[in-house]
Amino acid sequence: MTFILDCVYLLIGVAISPVVLYRMARHKRYHSGWAQRFGEITRKKPEKKCIWIHAVSVGEVNATKTIVEELEKRFGDYEIVISTTTDTGFARAGSLFGSNHTVTYFPFDFSPVMHRAFRAIRPAICLLMELEVWPNLVRIAEQQNVPVVVVNGRISERSFSGYKKIKPIAEKTFGRVSLVLAQTEEYAQRFKQVGAAEEKVIVTGSLKYDTAQITDRVEGADTLAEQLFGKIENRKTCPELVEGLKIENPLWVVGGTASNEEKILLDVYRNLKQQDRFKNLRLVIVPRKPERFDEVAELIKQNGFDLIRYSDVKNEGNQSSIFNLQSSIVILGDTMGDLRKFYSLASVIFVGRTLVPLGGSDMIEAAALGKCTMFGPSTYNFQQTADALLAAQGGIMVKDKQELLQVMEKCLSEPDFTEKIARNGREVIKKNQGATAKTIDQIATLLDA
Repeated sequence: MTFILDCVYLLIGVAISPVVLYRMARHKRYHSGWAQRFGEITRKKPEKKCIWIHAVSVGEVNATKTIVEELEKRFGDYEIVISTTTDTGFARAGSLFGSNHTVTYFPFDFSPVMHRAFRAIRPAICLLMELEVWPNLVRIAEQQNVPVVVVNGRISERSFSGYKKIKPIAEKTFGRVSLVLAQTEEYAQRFKQVGAAEEKVIVTGSLKYDTAQITDRVEGADTLAEQLFGKIENRKTCPELVEGLKIENPLWVVGGTASNEEKILLDVYRNLKQQDRFKNLRLVIVPRKPERFDEVAELIKQNGFDLIRYSDVKNEGNQSSIFNLQSSIVILGDTMGDLRKFYSLASVIFVGRTLVPLGGSDMIEAAALGKCTMFGPSTYNFQQTADALLAAQGGIMVKDKQELLQVMEKCLSEPDFTEKIARNGREVIKKNQGATAKTIDQIATLLDA
């Protein structure tokens, strides 16, 4: 079985190598971390026992924050190793944990590579965020008596369908998992159906509710507001810099957008701006993937809008663009780590990757900031959160461009309605917190055993 799996991995590696090489050249991705991906990992504190946490990308890395904080308090004699797959995830993990813990790229699940990684890391326990259950990883962990825990576990409908197609492999793989800490009862049932032992699956809730900061102010947002919205022709006539956008000068922020989605949003923005009552509306677009920043910039200009790239303002102190409230300017959020700052300034937020069939982006942060949060129909990666927000009237789902336009008109013209959605959404976040404590208690039973 292991030999066959490794052969499959090799064939897949050969097949996707042209794509990887193209992305390396075209998008400047995958330029670092290759030694680590092949198992050459160096720990900062090899003399200590080790907790290995794997989080595939930025969202999963962010979800580990409260877990890492609690592990540091209760298991200070352990080093924590955080692995991640994507470049953006690696950068985020480095900024959060790099000063105290080892941050590395995740090794390929090719058996010689994974054996080398285990020899380097020597984990006492492996914590896999959300899913990320790799066959060779769990097999080697079982051989070495290292417990494997799925933390903040979820299986989307798409992943569930895929696992059912390879049921014998899935059952063998998930059968080796020591513990599954699932976000919801629905996800728990899916884990059981793909092979996890019933007595080893526990519902603990979603960690992302715990990591969400329920606040009205985000550090750095005032600076961002002054950089952008302070650039107004004749400041004396507009002395107020943006500190929570005024009703008469609303800001629409769309975050985590994907290809084919920005065009829809730009069309809606154009329709809104053509109405005199919304002439002062401003739009910020923050694409999900950094490699698409240039593509989206061109799209904005091709659609007839003036463009401000926040990177020019932030990194170069570019003073050439005058922000005229009457013009149809679109701000492109093309920097990393600033989405929450933009969200905190928004009057209304639309969460991207939901008008296209990609399963959505995280809407928890937007709701936690007390903002009126909207999203499209594709939310399968965040279904529990979307359902909870909709049930409590704490979020709005729109099915297409026309409905988005209608809802935006309502939100911008009826502030009481907008504030009610925002208030209800924040309450949903508060009510769903508490997963961290439950998760740590379960992890402790294995580490203390």
